[in-house]
Amino acid sequence: MAGKRAAKQKQDERPAAPDGVAAVVLPADCRIAAQVALKAQLLGVLEQGASVVLDASEVERVDTAALQLLVLLRRELQARDGTLDWRGASEAFNEAAGLLGLARILELPAAGPA
Repeated sequence: MAGKRAAKQKQDERPAAPDGVAAVVLPADCRIAAQVALKAQLLGVLEQGASVVLDASEVERVDTAALQLLVLLRRELQARDGTLDWRGASEAFNEAAGLLGLARILELPAAGPA
């Protein structure tokens, strides 16, 4: 339980998204088991507006299902003339997206030097 509280505190310390922009922090374990909750959160974000900022900086594990869901989000935002921006992406997230050829489609920022 203390781990969840620490993660919540860390999340609360991040800067808020500008007005009219929905911010979504992806979970550390972003695999198939988390997809129902993530999908519900992303659908809610789509209803709020057309600008989304994703933060994948804490992602430690990610699978194809999560990346496919984010590709669908990207396409839906495009259809609505919306925008998708990134606050950050972990090495694990960048690596998985790169291996699947989705980094360009998701418009991930270029990975910086280690």
